[in-house]
Amino acid sequence: MTHASGRYSIRRGNSADADVLAAFNAAMALETEERKLDGPTLLRGVQMLLADEQRGAYFVAEECATKRLAGQLLITREWSDWRAGEFWWIQSVYVRPEDRRQGVFRQLLQHVEQAARQDNLCTGLRLYVDGSNQSAKQVYQTLGWCKTHYQVMEIDWSGCSHAVDG
Repeated sequence: MTHASGRYSIRRGNSADADVLAAFNAAMALETEERKLDGPTLLRGVQMLLADEQRGAYFVAEECATKRLAGQLLITREWSDWRAGEFWWIQSVYVRPEDRRQGVFRQLLQHVEQAARQDNLCTGLRLYVDGSNQSAKQVYQTLGWCKTHYQVMEIDWSGCSHAVDG
C-alpha cells in the first residue's frame, strides 16, 4: 500500500532500498548517539529484516518527483499477553537533514498509525528514544506521545551496547 500526500509518498520498504536504509541507520546512530556502526553488519541486518516480514517492516517516505528516499521508520512487534494483542514498536526513525521540517516524519507516523488501527491485533504504538535526544522527545510529545513509567534495560551480546549512568 502506498500513500501519497503532497511532496512525499509513503510505502513499505523493500530489498532495493537496503543500501539507503543501512546508510540512514548509520547516520541516525552517529547523529543521535555518536555511535559508528559496522557497515557490513548493519547492511546484513537490514537485508535480513526485509527478507522476513515476521521480523518487522520498514516504511519509507519517497519524494514523489525524484523517487529519492527522504526518511524511514521501522516497525517491530511485541506480544502483550495482558492485552491479547501486539504493540507495534517504532524504531530506526530517520529523516534526511534536507527533508526535515517538511512533514516527512508526521506523514510516516500517520501512515503507520492508520495501518495499526486497522490491524485487529494491534493494541498500540510504542517507541524508545535516547535520553539525550531532546529534539526527538519534543517532536514526539508535540504529536501526542507520552512518557511511560517503563525504563528500557538490556543485556547486549553484540558488542554494540554501552552503559548509561542513572
